Amino acid sequence: MYKAKILILGMIATVLIGSCGIALDDDDLGGIVTSDKGPEAGVWVIAETTDLPTKFARIVVTDDEGRYLMPDLPQATYNIWVRGYGLVDSPKVQTTPGKNLDLTAVQAPSRQEAAQYYPSNYWYSMLHIPDKKEFPGTGPSGNGISKKIKSQEQWMRLIKTDNCLTCHQMGNKATRELPESLANMESTVAAWERRIQSGQSGANMTEKVLGLGRERLMGMYANWTDRIAAGELPKDTPPRPQGIERNVVVTLWDWAGPKAYLHDEIATDKRNPTVNAYGPIYGALEASKDYLSVLDPSTHTASKIKVPVRDPDTPFAAPQKVFQPSPYWGDEPIWDSRATVHNPMMDQKGRVWITSRVRAPANPDFCKEGSNHPSAQLFPLEEADRHLAMYDPDTQEMTLIDTCFRTHHLFFAEDDNHTIWTSGGRTVVGWLDTKMFDETGDAEKSQGWTPLVLDINGNGQQDAWTEPGQPLDPTKDKRLDAGYYGVMSNPVDGSVWGTALGFPGKLIRIDLGSNPPSTALGEVYEPPWNNPKAQIQGYSPRGMDIDSKGVVWVPLASGHHASFDRNKCVGPLNGPTATGQHCPEGWTLYPTPGPHFQGITASGSADSHYYNWIDRFNTFGLGEDIPIATGNGSDSLLALVDEQMIILRVPYPLGFYAKGLDGRIDDPEIGWKGRGLWSTYATRAPFHSEGGKGTQSKVVHFQLRPDPLAK
Repeated sequence: MYKAKILILGMIATVLIGSCGIALDDDDLGGIVTSDKGPEAGVWVIAETTDLPTKFARIVVTDDEGRYLMPDLPQATYNIWVRGYGLVDSPKVQTTPGKNLDLTAVQAPSRQEAAQYYPSNYWYSMLHIPDKKEFPGTGPSGNGISKKIKSQEQWMRLIKTDNCLTCHQMGNKATRELPESLANMESTVAAWERRIQSGQSGANMTEKVLGLGRERLMGMYANWTDRIAAGELPKDTPPRPQGIERNVVVTLWDWAGPKAYLHDEIATDKRNPTVNAYGPIYGALEASKDYLSVLDPSTHTASKIKVPVRDPDTPFAAPQKVFQPSPYWGDEPIWDSRATVHNPMMDQKGRVWITSRVRAPANPDFCKEGSNHPSAQLFPLEEADRHLAMYDPDTQEMTLIDTCFRTHHLFFAEDDNHTIWTSGGRTVVGWLDTKMFDETGDAEKSQGWTPLVLDINGNGQQDAWTEPGQPLDPTKDKRLDAGYYGVMSNPVDGSVWGTALGFPGKLIRIDLGSNPPSTALGEVYEPPWNNPKAQIQGYSPRGMDIDSKGVVWVPLASGHHASFDRNKCVGPLNGPTATGQHCPEGWTLYPTPGPHFQGITASGSADSHYYNWIDRFNTFGLGEDIPIATGNGSDSLLALVDEQMIILRVPYPLGFYAKGLDGRIDDPEIGWKGRGLWSTYATRAPFHSEGGKGTQSKVVHFQLRPDPLAK
């Protein structure tokens, strides 16, 4: 009888709590969001707390009827509010999990106030790009555009992915407006010139501006800022989440610190996403600090692992004196890394491998001319300013690994030796046989590198080559003056692919042959830029990944996510005609969503895409081999499903800017809760994000429910 009463009371409670059709557990929140216009569909409900060991937030989207369900909240007191396009933030309500909580959304009183919540690319698209007829540039005494810039597309590449947005967003509140300390200068142009001199990156930013044309670029940005200050708004309005986008659950944790920035993170072995299930997430801090940032998502605890250098003369990665005082940090140099850890990867044992500086640039003798090392005999190397390191969570030890080749990104091949391939070697591609290194501890014996040699004579073997800058010789091969940026081993045939930055940029493929490096041969493929055989023109890849079928995927600065399928090429892949534009039929370009720059009619968007990743194992729930690009101006990840882009938006805090991502399966038996994507806020200027100075980088976990009310 007593148990029956309990059951009846429980049923009544469920009915009361689920009065809008939502059944809640004691760790859920749910209800309906309405405004004076009725139920609000496709808006975000945000729950945030500082009661846990590190700041925590969870974000869900309302369904067609304005209903929401916030699942599995840790016990804490939360601030809850509503954010959405066309709205302003609702007043925050304090509550604890297990309650039905209806929320009142607030319609924006004006479009000006609504636009403050738009992603930065909507504001950045307001730039007035110089007209096509103004290129090539005529220099300071002409139109102010650098003579090095030959086309409008080259200009757009540099104000997007490969220059202005390489480190942080453009178009967010911090950049579309002038900081108070610069607002009273004699002109907006002067304010912009002073702005780019700020902080430890001031000299680098100034150099980049000179490369485009200081007068014209500063005038363009000043005009943009002045128009915004006068009240001009973006022409386009971002769409609210639709369809499957409403099924996304986003969880965020703070990590690192307010003066540190993340480059990217790793959650698992990308070859096997069940490695490190429910384990820590590791982040690389590049030039800012000498530690790995660590998040334990089970305990909501952030910690640090020191990254040492071997030699005391290892230089700092960033200048230790600011170029001009920062509007945020004044004369304080906030970055002090020597290791400059750039990219982490996890192996089959859950160990974390990183590209990390261990010494000063001068190489040991075994790398140089006169060495008996096979790679040094073919192509000796005098210096390398970043190397390798490995952290073992079981022993809590960091192993420093000296390499002759410079490293940037790294990726494990799917071979028996678990070979690490690296980018960043400028004119070579380097590798480390980790099986051999584990067995011997011998870095010299375990590593190798190869120059990038094209088979111009077409005989299928590596021969004497002409050097970069020399004319082609049909009897010889040709050495490329290019280096890998992105790097990936093809799981189908073992070839190693990379992206080469620039305009129009390149994909480079290396077939190692039977005895690398002396048998390694390269192939080069440029995006279909100005190619009459291509339906869509695109340019300048950056990151890259390869799907399980061997198709290469790259984000392009032209505002596309592109695939390249070598099997579709109809002409010769080697020989004197195979120099880049010989396989337009291998490329397929998908324009990314969002507005383009004003006056630009070409395909593509104003969004910027730093890197991409292929979900080969359906870790997220959209299917296998789903390509996902970072939306660095759109606060998002962009998943391509059936030729349609799905926007995985992070609406709070504004400024989500990812450089990498991966997916992990914690438990394949429990559905959506056991899998998800992992990324981080990777802007070099976390103080540009919503919240300003003091805002920290965040780990971001994306999960996909079967519907917006699924628990």
